Amino acid sequence: MIGSTRLSELDPQVEGALRMPDPRSGPVRSLVTRLAIAVFALGATTLIVFFGRDGYLDNNGTGEISLLDALYYATVSLSTTGYGDIVPVSPMARSINIAVITPLRVLFLIVLVGTTVELLTERSRQSFRIQRWRSRVREHIVVVGYGTKGRAAVETLLGDDVDPGKIVVVDTDRARLDVASGLGLVTVSGNATRSAVLRIAGVQLATTLVVALDRDDTAVLVTLTARELSKSISIVAAVREAENVHLLRQSGASSVIVSDETAGRLLGVATRSPAVVEVVEDLLTPDAGFAISQRQVEPTEVGGSPRHLPDIVLGVVRGEQLHRVDSAAVDALERGDQLLYVRKATPPDEE
Repeated sequence: MIGSTRLSELDPQVEGALRMPDPRSGPVRSLVTRLAIAVFALGATTLIVFFGRDGYLDNNGTGEISLLDALYYATVSLSTTGYGDIVPVSPMARSINIAVITPLRVLFLIVLVGTTVELLTERSRQSFRIQRWRSRVREHIVVVGYGTKGRAAVETLLGDDVDPGKIVVVDTDRARLDVASGLGLVTVSGNATRSAVLRIAGVQLATTLVVALDRDDTAVLVTLTARELSKSISIVAAVREAENVHLLRQSGASSVIVSDETAGRLLGVATRSPAVVEVVEDLLTPDAGFAISQRQVEPTEVGGSPRHLPDIVLGVVRGEQLHRVDSAAVDALERGDQLLYVRKATPPDEE
């Protein structure tokens, strides 16, 4: 049965599309840091040998050790090549080699070997993290498309205290996925119209799918594919044209938002009542001011009218149907009802 497929049993050939967020510094910064450490060890060894050159012997008989000779000795010594043409002969030079240059040699080797080992084991480490994520992920949210709409949707979810590890972003643009990964989100690279890509994202085990694409026809295909994989998932889709709403509904979308038409209405309202637009934006921003939220009816509120509650109630969700607060059908609240109400959002610095 498709809906019960375990993520750990998915085709390993498509595993490379999934990437877990990495909390560490970027690869370029890591390599630059390691290179700086190696250069420091090489430079320190060169100066130590040069200033203690009286204790070293050049077997080639070229006379006094020069700065170039010191750099040459530091290079062959730290890399453990050891040609033996320049050697410490005095007790002081040998003591310094034991106490200082040997630790620098070890540090130099750790940097070089550590970088090589890390590059070789990165694939294995990612594979292990992916397998662990697959075995644990349940009831997560999949966001298809990380453009303007997708980013705004993710920011809203994070503002509502959704765990970043519970959000999976699917896109074909690597740059967008890098931004999402930087926020701690799991990312999947691929075309979401393909069932294999949605399987990698775990759509069959997710609670919600957000379709935030720029093309309506692609949004329809993604919705159809996702609904085939899961009959229970809630699909929220955005379309540009109102005439395509019924196509999304027929494809299995639970909720459809007309992005261009909604923006156009706000533009029209702003020409006469700009304050109304500010209030709407405030309600849609979860970080500060007021926000629209949904909660379960409390036992003490059952039987009462939603209009008499301390909260500003906008509507009541009963079963699968939304009722306006002034509807006679919800004059008396019932157990299991959901309230759509206005709550005061707490800014991050006040938490």
